[in-house]
Amino acid sequence: MSVSAVVRRTVARRHRLVTAALIVIAVVAVAVAVSVGDYPISPDRLWQTLIGSGTRIEQYVVFQVRAPRATMALVAGAALGLAGALLQSFLGNPLASPDLLGISGGSSLAAVVAILVLGTTGPILTAFAFAGGAVVAVLLMLAGRTLRDGGFRLILAGIGVSFLATAFIDLMMVRAKVEEARLALLWLTGSLSSTAWWQVVTVAVVVALLVPALVLAGRWLPIVQLGRDTAHGLGVASGRVQFVVVASAVLLTAVTSAFVGPISFIALCAPAIARSLLRHGAVGLATSAAVGAVLLLAADLVAQFAIPGMSMPVGIVTGAVGALFLLWLLSTSKGRHL
Repeated sequence: MSVSAVVRRTVARRHRLVTAALIVIAVVAVAVAVSVGDYPISPDRLWQTLIGSGTRIEQYVVFQVRAPRATMALVAGAALGLAGALLQSFLGNPLASPDLLGISGGSSLAAVVAILVLGTTGPILTAFAFAGGAVVAVLLMLAGRTLRDGGFRLILAGIGVSFLATAFIDLMMVRAKVEEARLALLWLTGSLSSTAWWQVVTVAVVVALLVPALVLAGRWLPIVQLGRDTAHGLGVASGRVQFVVVASAVLLTAVTSAFVGPISFIALCAPAIARSLLRHGAVGLATSAAVGAVLLLAADLVAQFAIPGMSMPVGIVTGAVGALFLLWLLSTSKGRHL
């Protein structure tokens, strides 16, 4: 057997092991998420509820309160993990993420306008947040329309948009009434509470519709990483790859932010953890999505039960963990060369 065949078998075996481990962790985390809380449900009662034999209150708690929240954590975490993996692989920078590129900032600004200026919530707020992310997407596509600068134009444009959005948000927050500002701050922090099934389905449908584009991106990105000239020589148009990658990443981020707020650092941490688990140079989109799903669900469990009697927005936990992860990343040998 050739060396290349041995390497391929080793890589495939590690993919299967990592995938299986992540699935087991996700299943256990979901079981915990739908069992614990103010109305605890034992494992046997949970099983009876899942097969339709639970009491009315058990079915309501599991299927209408806890299951939508846990499912949204999985779907939104997967979407953010995919967005981060796409951007980091395309730009060749482990610090690239939708947070840095201003996509979350655009959604946040539009949502704050909807809350503080128009006084609206619900589906209209969701539409505003999505529109804000879409506007930033167009600006990023225009600013990063060429690859001659290695993607730095895209990053610089995103940083500028982030600071501009933050400035306008701060201006509106200091001028708003206390209750309105509190509602806006809760959304800006990022939360999975009060999640409805239609929101979960919407995000899941967007992710499913992007699967063909993501499959193509997974094939093209390793070639693009070899360099613009090499990619063109192999018949891969870098401009087309840029459009698919950036459009997919901003759409995933915008639709996620529209429903759960700008949850930070999942898109940054998930791809880095996936690369460490896989231990090879492949893009690892599916693994990044799985890691993102497990990370967000675990963070939500910590947010709900870390402090007895107090439930925090999940964005507080992801922000704290992500900040520590970023400092660790910068202290490693790879981070020192950024």
